[in-house]
Amino acid sequence: MSRLNPDKLSVTFIPPITKENPIIPRKYTLTHSDITGELFLTIGPEYDYEAIDPVMRDEVLAHWSKMNGKYIFNAYVYVNGQFGINSAARRYMIFKRELPLALEAIFYGDRKLLKEHPYLKDAPIFVHFHSMYPQYNRIEYFGTPQDYKV
Repeated sequence: MSRLNPDKLSVTFIPPITKENPIIPRKYTLTHSDITGELFLTIGPEYDYEAIDPVMRDEVLAHWSKMNGKYIFNAYVYVNGQFGINSAARRYMIFKRELPLALEAIFYGDRKLLKEHPYLKDAPIFVHFHSMYPQYNRIEYFGTPQDYKV
């Protein structure tokens, strides 16, 4: 069952990116409000650094890339751990729990791209967890866009 409430998702496209093109460069910045539960997705040629909370750093950044002629969807989250290993462990578990919703929001928000280029629905998703602790500094496979109700 989907956890995404489309009414709580705001999507902004930054030119020259359109709803259908280009695939590369196409960068995603997903942020949220803990108070309202709203999600904010910016899709543009660069990440929307102004939308990122420099203290919380709980955004999801993502982009498409190509490897051996095939598309890959890369997402990045900032686990870090500057407040200690317990903080890093907690952030890692929260990201793991919330990433399916974040990915669903990204693919729902960019559903016209996936309709225009249906082969992207089969692209592998790799999430890059960034942390100063090796056990949380890792890359994990998160399925394909079609796993997220597109």
